[in-house]
Amino acid sequence: MISLTSGCMANNGKDVHHYPRLVLGETVNVAIETFRSNKIRFTLTALGMVIGTASLILVVTIGLTGKQYVLQQIQSIGANMIFAEYEGGAIYSAEAANDYMTIEDLNAIRQQVPNITASSPMIEIHDKITVPGGKERDVLVLGVAAEYYWVRNLQVLTGRFLEESDTQSRGKVAAITQNLAITMYGSTDAAVGQTIKLSGLPFVVIGTFRERVDTFGQSEISDDTILIPYTVARFFTPTDTVKQLFFSVADPSDIPGATEKIQQVLQSRHRPESVYKVENLTQLLSVAGKIANALTTILLLIAVLTLLVSGVGIMNIMLATVNARIREIGIRKAVGATKAEILAQFLTEAVLISLIGGLVGIAIGMALPISVRGLTNYRIPISGWSIVIAVLVSSLIGVMFGTMPAARAARLDPVESLRWE
Repeated sequence: MISLTSGCMANNGKDVHHYPRLVLGETVNVAIETFRSNKIRFTLTALGMVIGTASLILVVTIGLTGKQYVLQQIQSIGANMIFAEYEGGAIYSAEAANDYMTIEDLNAIRQQVPNITASSPMIEIHDKITVPGGKERDVLVLGVAAEYYWVRNLQVLTGRFLEESDTQSRGKVAAITQNLAITMYGSTDAAVGQTIKLSGLPFVVIGTFRERVDTFGQSEISDDTILIPYTVARFFTPTDTVKQLFFSVADPSDIPGATEKIQQVLQSRHRPESVYKVENLTQLLSVAGKIANALTTILLLIAVLTLLVSGVGIMNIMLATVNARIREIGIRKAVGATKAEILAQFLTEAVLISLIGGLVGIAIGMALPISVRGLTNYRIPISGWSIVIAVLVSSLIGVMFGTMPAARAARLDPVESLRWE
């Protein structure tokens, strides 16, 4: 398997023998010939690296996909949304001392806070309607502005949403949830044009809607929600107060500053002891991102553990290979091969096993996201860094776990090796 040549020359009256040296290309060729003569052993040894590297790629891909999905779900609740609500006054304040927000607060914030692109008040009313069968059903009626559609990133299913003209004319129109439309009329299409009575007043259903992501009852919108113009909703309440104020800003980078400014405007317009909660989804996005990163890290550690186990397997196989090739090592040393060349030969074999297994694993790990991209419209993110890291890790493991067997081969005594049977 090795090409051996020798020669000599005179130098200062002494003969200097030039013993064979394995160049890199020949070293690799020798390693490949060794693999061909032991295909099953090579395949089983490389299999661990294939599984470990494919796991690493898939773990990163799944982590990125999960993180992207969670962030998209949270962002679907509202487009750069900020919301404010009154929490209370002093601990011992009487009910009459409540300092609720009003439409005037909304107008003041729109004037004083820059970069707000949309806003809406929300007036909350609880009512009952008669459903098919003559039974009464509790519903949640929310008085909102037309811009509530943009702030909350809602999806209109049939008909249309509330418009500014409905607010100005105090039109008795309503948009109802998908769930309520199906319960009342059998479908969302059949609901449009129907009349619903709220506190004895008839409202025409102009459209049906739903949230773009299921919030599992954690938002202000429930399954049985009816939206009407806030100018009409004020007739159902004894005061001009509002439950919440919603805002949307132009860019995500504007959210922290706008949130702080809204808080300041509200506090300046009300009593010092009044408490107002102004929040946004940035913190929720941050927490979700940290959780996704933590889960990805844990899965990565498991993948790395798999790679380390594969490395131990490579080391064991290479030690067995050294024992099986002791006589070959002795012959090489007898004809002039140095310890460094023997070391390089066995280390090259270990690295090649690890690297080939790693490359096959990368191909398998990449196949899944590429297939999903080709078969669906969902774009799964692929991390280029995970591929680079996988190649580096597989090479490093080959070096780490191949060093001991290679060093053992290099230390063998040529005389004792030639006697080995």
